[in-house]
Amino acid sequence: MAKEDITIRTEDGTAKAGLFKPGSERIANPPGVILYMDAFGPRPALDAMAERLAGEGYLVLVPDLFYRFGDYDPFDAKTAFSEESSRNALRRMIDGTSQDMTRRDSGAFIAALTDAGASGRIGTVGYCMGGSRAIHAASAYPDRIAAAASFHGGRLASDAPDSPHRHVATIKGRVYVGSAGVDGSFPPEQSALLAEALRRAEIDHVIENYVGMAHGWAVPDHGVYDERGAERHWTRLLTLFGETLR
Repeated sequence: MAKEDITIRTEDGTAKAGLFKPGSERIANPPGVILYMDAFGPRPALDAMAERLAGEGYLVLVPDLFYRFGDYDPFDAKTAFSEESSRNALRRMIDGTSQDMTRRDSGAFIAALTDAGASGRIGTVGYCMGGSRAIHAASAYPDRIAAAASFHGGRLASDAPDSPHRHVATIKGRVYVGSAGVDGSFPPEQSALLAEALRRAEIDHVIENYVGMAHGWAVPDHGVYDERGAERHWTRLLTLFGETLR
């Protein structure tokens, strides 16, 4: 699968992104997917995941959500939070990239996919901090986004005004949430609040608990990566997109 490095003009600047096109077989109007990164930035691990999706016939965009901070090197997912300098830098970038910023950016991301040939329905998937972004995008752009998936996403039903569960009523597509077995960023009480919000909004959804998996299990360069759990996540994700985007 071919990767193209592109830039996307947003309301706040210019975001770098990787665009991953389906393989040699020409696909007219391929379904589009936005992959929302975890906290460690665009890097080979996410490229490999996007390539796998592209291999299934999707046109995949992996945008840099931290573009407002200028050029930076990707963080090491295994050590970034254990080393003080990288931990402080990450916290500054995470806290400085609001949900509202990503909601607004997502309009430009959708436009980039459309310009590249994905004129139909779009799916979103996010990991860790990207999980909430994937759901927020579905609520902000319901007429284009037909499916949203979050894997080990945190703070999906927090006390914050921008918590995803407070905005699900506008979603028109399906939602899938795969949570780590025990995850302090998405405890059982948040899972219950999210489930209630989705049911009250009559959203077609699944919240699934991956027992024994730790936060970050689905991304291959995380220290807690679990191959068996990751393959289960791929089965769920490809089924979701296959049933909603094609």
